[in-house]
Amino acid sequence: MNLLWRLVTPNIGPQVCKFAKRSLKSVKFPFGSSNSLLHGIHVFHCPDDVGIVAKLSDCIASKGGNILTADVFVPQDNNVFYSRSEFTFDPAIWPRGEMDEDFSKLSRMFNAMKSVVRVPEIDPKYKIAVLVSKQDHCLVDLLHRWQNGRLPVDITSVISNHDRGPDAHVIWLLERHGIPYYYLPTTTGKKREVEILELVHDTDFLVLARYMQVFSAEFLKSYGKDIINIHHGLLPSFKGGSPSKQAFEAGVKLIGATSHFVSEVLDAGAIIEQMVERVSHRDNLRSFTQKSEDLEKQCLVKAIKSYCELRVLPYEKDKTVVF
Repeated sequence: MNLLWRLVTPNIGPQVCKFAKRSLKSVKFPFGSSNSLLHGIHVFHCPDDVGIVAKLSDCIASKGGNILTADVFVPQDNNVFYSRSEFTFDPAIWPRGEMDEDFSKLSRMFNAMKSVVRVPEIDPKYKIAVLVSKQDHCLVDLLHRWQNGRLPVDITSVISNHDRGPDAHVIWLLERHGIPYYYLPTTTGKKREVEILELVHDTDFLVLARYMQVFSAEFLKSYGKDIINIHHGLLPSFKGGSPSKQAFEAGVKLIGATSHFVSEVLDAGAIIEQMVERVSHRDNLRSFTQKSEDLEKQCLVKAIKSYCELRVLPYEKDKTVVF
């Protein structure tokens, strides 16, 4: 296989090693033996029925857990139930494996379509790969937030169809933290999807941080996991090239950004997050573009965090429930 790529050689100094070894502390609360308590999250999606909330509450309370928040959604025109609960528990009383089995029993009892439990302090972080084209603003923002511990993921690699010189700021950041950068130039007839699949096979989901390529249905089926994309506007407006210039010339008064799941139809996947900001005649193209890029960064990060915190659930065909 003729794979053209650049692997940035790790050059990890003491500061990076310190970051890598940093451990997460248990959540502390003003009641009970706070030092031993951990924080859990559980999401549930099943056909609606009587007693679901009671059973979920009893499952947690019977093992000494304490529910902190509980969100429930039951649509009026659809016989389905959605919930997300956050709770504290003592792992000495309720071991992690036993917790999984208890929630699995509930899943079988109510024929759940989705039942996921996560304990962020002890469960592995989600592994992601970030794909990007020429524009760096979203990627750089993700790297800085990850570096500061404000992004709950492990970035395993960055893949791009745009070459970057060794002195580029992004390359310096990646080299500093030992994150490999793969350059896979694409053409209309060669999207390098086989090579990309090989590089991302062990990730939990993908992030397209302004990756200006459309994946085929075969790629989406082969990968089989979620892909989060950021779009430069409130879909479906201003598609194609130079979106900021299009919107600026149209004299819009509101600009936006949309983060959504990738589907087989271009820019038609279920929406996770949208953000807007006002602009006016006082903006020039430079300030207009800057505001747009800032929205894209914020919107993408919010979507990734919501996804990692189990706040996003599929709803109907092309919608989401976001708690």
